Amino acid sequence: MIVRIMGEGQVRLDDSHLAELNQLDDELLAEMESGDGEGFRRTLTALLDAVHRLGTPLPDDSLEPSDLILPAADATLEEVRALLGDEGLIPG
Repeated sequence: MIVRIMGEGQVRLDDSHLAELNQLDDELLAEMESGDGEGFRRTLTALLDAVHRLGTPLPDDSLEPSDLILPAADATLEEVRALLGDEGLIPG
């Protein structure tokens, strides 16, 4: 799967890592719903770190269709709220 991190580029990530990313996505959603800004920032950073750690960056000149689009590390709670679907940032 191809993951785009806004403002950074794309990362190729094996589907086997979806469970770990979904867990972080669920935590992020709960923190957003409760208005926990500090927890939101910590979990968003952990989610993006996991994508970087588990994935392989695509070359800057490569433009593949993205399966997931994640916010930039400095995104605000309100900006991420606008990106959310019914299932969070990561469907499933």
